[in-house]
Amino acid sequence: MEIISHRGYWETVEKKNTQCAFTKSFSLGFGTETDVRDSHGKLVISHDIPTGKEILFSAVLDIYNGFLCKSVLAINIKSDGLQEPLLQILQKKKIENYFIFDASVPDLIVSLKKGLTSFSRYSEYEPRTLLWGECAGIWYDSFSDMTVDEVLFTELLNLGKKIAVASPELHGKDYKTLWKKLYYLPSFVLDSKNLILCTDIPEIAREYFNDT
Repeated sequence: MEIISHRGYWETVEKKNTQCAFTKSFSLGFGTETDVRDSHGKLVISHDIPTGKEILFSAVLDIYNGFLCKSVLAINIKSDGLQEPLLQILQKKKIENYFIFDASVPDLIVSLKKGLTSFSRYSEYEPRTLLWGECAGIWYDSFSDMTVDEVLFTELLNLGKKIAVASPELHGKDYKTLWKKLYYLPSFVLDSKNLILCTDIPEIAREYFNDT
């Protein structure tokens, strides 16, 4: 299983999605999830409406490349219509190990047609759809108590799909129960390079799944 950070590797909330958080994450070999929007004709890193102080998306990719990081980048799409500038930057920076997710359904369809590596969402409110067949994987999330669907995981991995699990602490919930469920999955599932865990505490996760 691959472990990635959530909005960079930060210790205090004000450091989320900042240059120092991405630097720490990539320097330790962790990929990351981050939020991308457009602002005044440029792509910036911002979960909420931009204020003008955000780091450029291209600058994050420069940090990633500077550390020769090869881990996956999970790009959370926060506004529609970003396909062309996103493709241009990814190609210019020679980024291949990435996926986009959280786009609206119409925007996701456009992204798939443009050839962007795209994930669909799955949660208690977002069931399986026809788009799963076209997407490279799913973002596996929950807004209440997350379960681990071993049958679904096995099916998707056998189909060559990727699964990115949003660890519960991303929503302010305890992660320990879910991590234990993940740890006791069959080795075919847990050891798959197509299984990804997105977490606020990547070093703790790395130690847990390597040493427990």
